[in-house]
Amino acid sequence: MFKNGLVGKVAAVVGLVVAAAGLAFASAHGEAGMTPDEALQKMMDGNKRYMEHQMTGTKLCDVATRISLSKSQKPYAIVLTCSDSRVPPEIVFDKGLGEIFVVRVAGNVPDPVVLGSIEYAAEHLGSPLVMVLGHERCGAVAATVGAKGKSTGSANIDAIVKAVAPNIKSAAKDCDACKGVAKCADTKKDAFVECVVDANARTVAAGLTKKSKILKHLVEEKKIKIVAAKYDLDDGAVTIFK
Repeated sequence: MFKNGLVGKVAAVVGLVVAAAGLAFASAHGEAGMTPDEALQKMMDGNKRYMEHQMTGTKLCDVATRISLSKSQKPYAIVLTCSDSRVPPEIVFDKGLGEIFVVRVAGNVPDPVVLGSIEYAAEHLGSPLVMVLGHERCGAVAATVGAKGKSTGSANIDAIVKAVAPNIKSAAKDCDACKGVAKCADTKKDAFVECVVDANARTVAAGLTKKSKILKHLVEEKKIKIVAAKYDLDDGAVTIFK
């Protein structure tokens, strides 16, 4: 009786370990056949948990998950976002190992290296969602607005400013805070910067298929979806732009 009871307990423990490893493996490698909308919902569900201090992502940072990812990966979302230390996508969306493919660069600037990184994840890893995530009070955008067309003193930072600058004109035209306000970039700078942040995220998202034949093809085949979004530094919410 004792022997049989011990065997039963050992079997139960082994079963639980195997089941846990299996769940970790499935979650970390994404779900087979996940649609872009399902991927987006998983991202927003994670952001909700983050805002409510109910985070579970660390459960997918265990040994079983790490081992399951040692040979391959299948993230279900690609996030192009700023390098800002206050906007770590894995935390903002409450994700663990293997769930999201993150590309970070100041101002979300999609240069050829960034585009190649996104293409790789979309085409070779099968990620169905691409999110361009801007954020409140972006330093790269503020620097662009503040530069007023002049050099920042750094050729490298100037390259970022040059990429973001075209959004100033569209922001001035569409920014609600600037309606009827002369020289809005000076008189209402904080509000104007936010409008440029929004315009920049939208422009980058819309421009991905123009700069990449691979992404254009995948969108046309409905294999991926590209969305623009913004992260609020104060309440932690991510808003998807229409």
